Amino acid sequence: MSIVNEHIPGVTIGKFLQELGSSAPAPGGGSTAALSGAMGAALVSMLCNLTIGREKYSQYEAFNTETRKKSDSLIHELTECITKDMTSYDSVIAALKLPKDTEEEKQLRSEKLQEAYKSAASAPIETAEKCLEVMQLAYSLVGKSNKTAECDLLAAALNANSGIAIAIVNVKINLVSIKDSDYVGKICYWVDRIMREASEILKKIREAVK
Repeated sequence: MSIVNEHIPGVTIGKFLQELGSSAPAPGGGSTAALSGAMGAALVSMLCNLTIGREKYSQYEAFNTETRKKSDSLIHELTECITKDMTSYDSVIAALKLPKDTEEEKQLRSEKLQEAYKSAASAPIETAEKCLEVMQLAYSLVGKSNKTAECDLLAAALNANSGIAIAIVNVKINLVSIKDSDYVGKICYWVDRIMREASEILKKIREAVK
């Protein structure tokens, strides 16, 4: 079973884990964040599939059908985030290799590095945002999906919340090297917001799913 999209054809779960455990710089934590989110989205789709077509939940048929479209899309988007994270640090490596013999070269290298660190932060930021969407979808299904499998909504939220936590670690790693205080402040505000929202949603799902 392939866990990544057409951009990395033929990569299986076993192969991914083998590469993850190797000394290669990628895949790494950021890729696992995206994978956690994708698994959460898949669990949301599963709940929808276990609800659609059942007479007992006919009043929620349209809602589950629409939710499944969103979760299926998030599976694809978060799978793409695995790829994006694997290549996000390439620009940093390229900038580090730039010459620094003259003052002009040092200045250019510094500018390129700053651009690269912001670019590297963009992948985990996107991952965290999409993981939050997964959590929101999971919560929206509470009381509107197959009760016998409702515990998997909590599993979906936990997976997505894990993805957010890991992604934020990667964001913060890049922030340390960024000198643009306005940008750093903006991202720090974003971090606080998304962590707060994720925590609130997870708490609500825990309380609702017994």
